[in-house]
This record gives sequence, structure tokens and C-alpha cells, in this order.
Amino acid sequence: MRLKDKTAIVIGAGQSPGQGIGNGRATCLRFAQEGARVLCVDRDLASAEDTARQAGDGCAAFAAEVTQEATLAAAIADCVARWGRLDILHYNVGVSIAGGDAPPTDITEEAFDRVTAINLRGFVMSVKHALPVMRGQGSGVILSISSAAAIESYPLVAYKTSKAAMIAFTEQVAIQNAEHGIRCNTILPGLMDTPMAVDTRVRATGKARAQVEAERNARVPLRRRMGTAWDVANAALFLASDEAGFITGVVLPVDGGQVVKIG
Repeated sequence: MRLKDKTAIVIGAGQSPGQGIGNGRATCLRFAQEGARVLCVDRDLASAEDTARQAGDGCAAFAAEVTQEATLAAAIADCVARWGRLDILHYNVGVSIAGGDAPPTDITEEAFDRVTAINLRGFVMSVKHALPVMRGQGSGVILSISSAAAIESYPLVAYKTSKAAMIAFTEQVAIQNAEHGIRCNTILPGLMDTPMAVDTRVRATGKARAQVEAERNARVPLRRRMGTAWDVANAALFLASDEAGFITGVVLPVDGGQVVKIG
């Protein structure tokens, strides 16, 4: 019960279609298993409700569109009205191929704006509305999902730049809010076997899922096998818990050695 009596918001609590479980849903389930009340936020309310049902009693769903600041503010206000506080904000939203991302020579203004609005601006606006609540409490944890793509060779420009910017914003929030008892950290997943990471590529390339899996597995140093959403969820659980009470401004790879390989 590492999160007993804690209240959390997970933005991106639903998941895209495909096999297995996504990072957001897995994190909601882990937080709930460890005693947290979780507001499962997603633009797809039905998917968020499915996550909340799986998470169990004490969890609820809320619809928000991360490109619209007002809906993010409403989600945070709903959490506070429902449970009286906000202990953990976890931003778990990201898009690349599905948003029209492309190499630098091919990217369009529309695609760049779309991807950065979802990946970066939504994170900034979520934090904007969470900070006053957490400062008033004198405590809080802010987490996000960046990507190993932020620091490794990655061909698509909007995803890489937006995920790299999330690291800089994490560091800024951490140092500017340490005196308020607020911690801010980000996770860099590597090659993961999730619907967003694998099934989106299956649809985009027309390849069989087994082929996409094999190609991705072959690139992972540790056991030549992708990670799962539970690896990300367990990392988020640690960072959200009091066990990480002296950790802030940290960029934590969950990547099976990808970043080490780059070095």
C-alpha cells in the first residue's frame, strides 16, 4: 500500500486499439493496487471508464482533450472537488506516427503543431493547473512519460523534439517547486510492447504484428525483448511513492539498456 490515502490523476488513462495493455492503463491499475484513488482521464471517455472499472473502487473516469486547456483545468478541479486534494499528477500522453510526424525534410506545420500540442503543451497546461493545488498542500508529485527517443537517434522530428522538451520542463518544474515540497520526474520508456507503440506501426506499415515485434525485440540489449507497460507502471509507482521522497528532477530510462548502448 505504497500510495495509501493518496489521490492521483493519470492523463492518458485509456489506450489505443491493439494487443496488450498501454502504459496509462497499467499505471492506473498499479496506483490503485497500492491504495491510491485515481481519476482516469482520457479524451475517450469509454476507454477511461474501462480503466476505472478495472482499477476498482475509489477510481473514477473523466473526459479531457489535452489540446484544450480548459478541459485539463476541469479534470484537476474535479479531482479536488471529489477527494479534496491532488497528490500525484501523471501525464501519460504521446503521439508520433498517428499525428502525422515525419523527418525534418517532410514535416508539415500542421503535423508539427499537432504532435507538440499533444506531447508538450498538454503537459505544460496540466502542470499549470496542478501546481497551485500542490503548493497549497505543501506537497505533490508530478510525473510524465517522455521517451528514449528524446536522447537517441530517432527519425521523426516532432516526437523527438517534444519529448526532449519535456525533459527540460521537468527540470524547470523540479527546481522551481522544490521549496514547496513538490517533486517532478520523467520516465524515458524505450522499445515497449504496447498498443500505441506496436499496433500503430502495424497499421502504418502493413506488416504483420509478429514482424514488427521481432524487429523491435532485436534492438533491445537486455534479453532482446521489449519492455511492457508494467515496467513503466512500476517505475511510475516508485517515483510517485514516498520511497522516492528525495528524488526530483530525474530522467529515468526504462529501456532495457538502449540509452547505455547509445553511450
